[in-house]
Amino acid sequence: MPEPTPKPPLIVIIGPTAVGKTELSIELALRLNGEIISADSRLFYRGMDIGTAKPTCEEMRGVPHHLIDVANPDETWSLALFQQKAHETIEEITRRGHLPFLVGGTGQYVRAVTEGWTPPEVEPDARLRAVLETLASEHDIHWIHDKLRKLDAPAAAKIDPRNLRRTIRALEVIFTTGKPFSTQRSQEEARYRVIGIGLKRPRAELYERIDRRIEAMFERGLVNEVAGLLAKGYSPTLPGMSAIGYREAAAVVRGELSEELAQAQIKRLTRIFVRRQANWFKESDPSLHWFEAGSINLDEVETYLRIYL
Repeated sequence: MPEPTPKPPLIVIIGPTAVGKTELSIELALRLNGEIISADSRLFYRGMDIGTAKPTCEEMRGVPHHLIDVANPDETWSLALFQQKAHETIEEITRRGHLPFLVGGTGQYVRAVTEGWTPPEVEPDARLRAVLETLASEHDIHWIHDKLRKLDAPAAAKIDPRNLRRTIRALEVIFTTGKPFSTQRSQEEARYRVIGIGLKRPRAELYERIDRRIEAMFERGLVNEVAGLLAKGYSPTLPGMSAIGYREAAAVVRGELSEELAQAQIKRLTRIFVRRQANWFKESDPSLHWFEAGSINLDEVETYLRIYL
């Protein structure tokens, strides 16, 4: 009986916002002939650079990056579409003889690729979505997220209350099938031999880095970036504009918030988001090897990866 074909390796680097994933992944890709696939849903959108901390060409240092700037802010990239494109990209990188790195903090996007998720096969219902969107506009996004929490608490715990598109999709699946959204994700055999790295920092240190990053975003022109997007006709209510910082900056443009208050709100929401990210990746997860980002030794990380490659 022939030996089964070995699964291709996939290096996965995860961790909370601002922990240092970008810098580490680029350094390792340079050492290991790698290419990076972004698993950060905020980086899909063109023109949204400052508020997402999108790496610049200089910061990329010649390392190919994929699934960045692949959509306009008024286009929607579903989990299923991301999964498909990520698989295609990983196959292309492997075919070239390079090493794929999946890097990001959007837990469901990482898990969908590494664990072979099959999203629920429920066709979109435009009429139902319109009703849910109307309810959200009449109340607010937190009100409709609370409705999801009452129907399917596990699903609600994994969805950011600000992410109206995902909340509505979960409710759509529940109302269409009569079953909890959280129970309808099937799984196929994983395609890759995953080598997982988790980055962590003490919470106080991480919060300080987040605060500095947000202050730097305003200094670099976040408000002007958002003003430019609004001038092109992109609404701050678009799913693509739901990333933390964009609606707050839009409120500054409209004169509804001062920059000082906007920064305070963004810092608070980002801390909440970081705690939500932690629900996806636990330090007890045996598939991940955790490193302290503040005292990381690149030679040690490279040695760890080469052992499993």
